[in-house]
Amino acid sequence: MRTTVNPFGNRQQGITLVELMVALAIGSFLIIGAVQIYSQSRQAFTINESIARVQETAQFALDTIEADLRMASNWGRTSRSLSIEGRSMIGDPNPKALSVPMGCGEDWSIELGTPVDGFDNVVGGNNIALPCPPDDTGQADSDVLTVRRASVNPVPLQAGRLQIQTTRIQGEIFDDGNIPPQFDPAESATHNLMVSSYYVDTNSQLIPGVPTLRRMVLGIQGANSTIFDQEIAPGVENLQVQFGIDMNEDNTVDRYVNPGDEIYNPEAPGYSPGARVLTARIWLVVRGLGREPGVEDQQNYTPGNANLGTFSDEIRRMQVSKTILLRNTRT
Repeated sequence: MRTTVNPFGNRQQGITLVELMVALAIGSFLIIGAVQIYSQSRQAFTINESIARVQETAQFALDTIEADLRMASNWGRTSRSLSIEGRSMIGDPNPKALSVPMGCGEDWSIELGTPVDGFDNVVGGNNIALPCPPDDTGQADSDVLTVRRASVNPVPLQAGRLQIQTTRIQGEIFDDGNIPPQFDPAESATHNLMVSSYYVDTNSQLIPGVPTLRRMVLGIQGANSTIFDQEIAPGVENLQVQFGIDMNEDNTVDRYVNPGDEIYNPEAPGYSPGARVLTARIWLVVRGLGREPGVEDQQNYTPGNANLGTFSDEIRRMQVSKTILLRNTRT
């Protein structure tokens, strides 16, 4: 029996250089494609997250203002602002010599004749119109919105705090912790007086360099009424307000006016008898917390009666608006 011997031995056959180059090329194309898909997905995620953050800021700010604004002119058991004794009036800003905090002006806390009020397009800085912000960084061309009301639920008596005792037809502000003598405790209720002024500051304390929505709030510290400055939503760049006025008591809006218009202020010379604020339109311009290279925004921002123009700073922005019904001003 003969055995054939392979003269070259048992050698393994490898891949050629051409095959190796083809494999490397295919692999490179696959890796480049995977990297591009990852990069695009990451970019899309970053953009969506940025948009969602701006939307969340806008929604939170609107919800905060709306919850307060809807309850304007609620004084407990009555909604008749002009029936509250002790409220400030022109020529007699503090008729009962109440211990009101003076930081925002003597009548800021007790000017109940205007449950909603404000200032239109203040110029910013130390001319913010409210005398009480702690610094001079008020946002230019942004409105100030003030809301006055009582707490929703009755509260215990508390000396030093501004409170309101009300029945169905009348009420009175007091601050000594004692129910005014003309009120029967069984036929009336005690509520805390609540006042808030919303404004935009150019610099957030939480995120320096970013504008923010803030509010001055009436509260108590120790045994004295005081005013607190609260930061609400970093990223809010502009606030605009207009009030819907019912001119003939038919519970429909006849015209919209800017905050500070005398037509709805019973103590102002330009007051129109019977005029009541039924609704409020709110506009917010909200921005991202930082630059996003490549972001281009050609929108001309015109919230309310302000014209902010266009921006070219690579910062994402959006404008939102809402019309809010004041529940306690309808007849």
